[in-house]
Amino acid sequence: MANKRGKQYQSASKLIENRPYELEEAITLVKKLKFAKFDETVEVHMRLGVDPKHADQMVRGTVVLPNGLGKSKTVLVIASGEKMREAEEAGADFVGGEDMVHRIQTENWLGFDAVIATPDMMRSVGRLGKILGPRGLMPNPKTGTVTMEVGRAVKEIKAGKVEFRVDKTGIIHAPVGKVSFAQGSLLENASSLIQAVVKAKPAAAKGKYVRSVTLCSTMGPGVAVDVTPFNTRAL
Repeated sequence: MANKRGKQYQSASKLIENRPYELEEAITLVKKLKFAKFDETVEVHMRLGVDPKHADQMVRGTVVLPNGLGKSKTVLVIASGEKMREAEEAGADFVGGEDMVHRIQTENWLGFDAVIATPDMMRSVGRLGKILGPRGLMPNPKTGTVTMEVGRAVKEIKAGKVEFRVDKTGIIHAPVGKVSFAQGSLLENASSLIQAVVKAKPAAAKGKYVRSVTLCSTMGPGVAVDVTPFNTRAL
């Protein structure tokens, strides 16, 4: 069967040695291998030694990347009273209450990247579960998106807060910046994400926790990263 990958992808793949690279080395290679005409996103993919079918092995959390993501997220806040004004002052793009819930329900409106809600609005927001849930947009106390501190939550998301969650195959996929970022900025961001995932290791997880780490750009091939430092918490 012929390789369906493009010539540029195949050429880039040939520059990757069949070995794991140190994180900094992998970032250098990913930046070198970029070939798309747009500013590609750099992504980290971590395969973990957990079984997400068991609730006590679920890995989920957030991390504020020190150098952001290169693009400010569009934030919707669903709140009431003074909290609406607080959200607006913090820079939220859309602020409302029942009107926003109604708009999403009736228009299937999804013109935002993140949703923050105050606890008193969650009864209404709960009706949006089937729309927001599959897209990873449902507010959740564990990720700080159901909170009375809406101003702080808005600022963190705008600054580059990333949510990570293990999928059903035991893998975490998360962005850590753009290929145009400086080497050091990408290294800091990727290190921050990996450290956050390591700290989120469930007590029920047995054996090797970080099984593999792959770094890649949106269109580029994956580069294997040496996982030894992550399993010894030496990062």
